[in-house]
Amino acid sequence: MKAAVFREYGEPEVVRIEELPKPAPRTTEVLVKVHATTVASGDARIRAMNVPRGYHFFARLMFGYFKPRLRVLGTSAVGEIEAVGSDVTRFKPGERVFACSARSGAHAEYMVLRKNDVIAPIPDGVDYSTAAVLPFGGTTALHFLDRAKLRAGESLIVNGASGAVGTAVLQIAKQRGAEITAVCSAANADLVRSLGATHVIDYSREDFTKNGHHYDVIMDNVGNLQMDACLGSLHDTGRLLLIVAGIPTTLAALLKSRQRGKRIITGVAADKAEFLQQLAERVQRGTYRPVIERTYPLAQIVEAHRLVDSGRKIGNVVIQVTPM
Repeated sequence: MKAAVFREYGEPEVVRIEELPKPAPRTTEVLVKVHATTVASGDARIRAMNVPRGYHFFARLMFGYFKPRLRVLGTSAVGEIEAVGSDVTRFKPGERVFACSARSGAHAEYMVLRKNDVIAPIPDGVDYSTAAVLPFGGTTALHFLDRAKLRAGESLIVNGASGAVGTAVLQIAKQRGAEITAVCSAANADLVRSLGATHVIDYSREDFTKNGHHYDVIMDNVGNLQMDACLGSLHDTGRLLLIVAGIPTTLAALLKSRQRGKRIITGVAADKAEFLQQLAERVQRGTYRPVIERTYPLAQIVEAHRLVDSGRKIGNVVIQVTPM
């Protein structure tokens, strides 16, 4: 099978298309024929070993200290189940599914998952490209908005509103009745307004933490905001959501959280099959539209990594692995 393999950490060019043996599922595993996947910010960070501050040593231990231990990136994919192990009873060959695994391996024509990994059926009417982008941005948005207990009538400001997570947050928060301010480049103002933002701030012209406005919820999807400045821009019962946070920031959050009633929420978003199904149902109803900037064939995955590395991608980057 063809797979995008990286055998050293570095720039996008370390990723190469190679022929690998087609895997066979063990008794408790599922083999998925991958039709589409994504290059997410997490994939690019692991490839370059560019992880949040304080996590470098732990990331090397997890993914390989001197060179990558898991050589095929991609934690989520969509496709068809090709084969199942003898102990797997929930799924059968031919089913269209979402598939997520912390072990990675989605940037290949076939992916093996354990039966307890996140695997969920793709509803009728949801195409593979759309399904491919639901596991990252949409599930992260649901995870953090649920933890923040965002309510109708509350004010939310989203830093990094035009990315994969941000474009999902805008739509879900709007449906929950929030008043949304989007922070992004001026070029993306029309897009974020179409997704639910009432106000737009061009980050190159204005620092929202210095404009005197206060918010119920601040979400930082980029990791470039100062925590104390954000806390100063929250109402007394406000919540600060840190989607990208290093160890020093996380420790500081533990110390400062609940300060004068304000909460700081960080951590890793949970992958849940029910989140995928909820998002797919929204797509079916026409109330959620995942944003896809580019679709590349597997052979051009290096270009996809370059786009993600630029920090300027809009929404999601899809990789078409096999014809859909």
